Amino acid sequence: AMSAALVGYSSSEEEQEQEEERGSRGGGAQGPPGASAGRPRLPVPAGLPGDPDPEEAVSDDSSRHGGRVRGFPHERGNWATHVYLPYTAQEEFLELLELLVSRARAYVPSLAAMEEFHLSLSQCVVLRYHWIEPFVRSLRERLAAFHRFFCVADQVKVYTNQNKTRTFIGLEVSAGHFQLLELVSEVDGVLEEFDLPTFYKDPSFHISLAWCVGDLSGRLEGQCLRELQDIVDGFEESAFLLRIQWEQIRCKSGNKYFSFPLR
Repeated sequence: AMSAALVGYSSSEEEQEQEEERGSRGGGAQGPPGASAGRPRLPVPAGLPGDPDPEEAVSDDSSRHGGRVRGFPHERGNWATHVYLPYTAQEEFLELLELLVSRARAYVPSLAAMEEFHLSLSQCVVLRYHWIEPFVRSLRERLAAFHRFFCVADQVKVYTNQNKTRTFIGLEVSAGHFQLLELVSEVDGVLEEFDLPTFYKDPSFHISLAWCVGDLSGRLEGQCLRELQDIVDGFEESAFLLRIQWEQIRCKSGNKYFSFPLR
């Protein structure tokens, strides 16, 4: 089932769209891979900057889906596809998130917390339906040798997406960057096989925490950012929460999920 308002996502699954975003170092990607059951769904940013020129994006009646504009024209058989490391939020992480979002709302009241968390290893790209199976097979082969590893995501950072229509607060990785780059180079290899855009050069790996409409980075940077970093640094469980062991890689294509366990 395809709905024009959601890029290749089945409307019956109540899936949320994804947003890729870029930091000042030009990297990263965030946006919930799906809604968590039983919680009210916030409007989630849509737009897929894998598109070479978002300004020329075609959009249908945006009033039907919260004013969101797609980053590429909807076409039957096009599946929005994204490779990422899923992060399972524990209760303490949600407590930290609540502290950060309520502080940041003093500066940007429209800020909304993410409902799911991940670290992107690809931009959001478009796959033809018949490419999904060979794409996933190729990913599985290339990622089979990878072992589990830790990274630390403890640096608060502000990101905007490519065409400056969304702003994000994320936790940037301060340790484990090298292993993430190794994973990206394998994922990039698969993307190249299918003639798809590879990940950003010199990416800023991060987990997005919250987002708002428009480019409000000016309000969040500086004083606000310092206060948020102080909250992270002073949070009792920070060291334990933000040292993350990745156990699997995930690929989402349309409404389908594929998992690749790390050894």
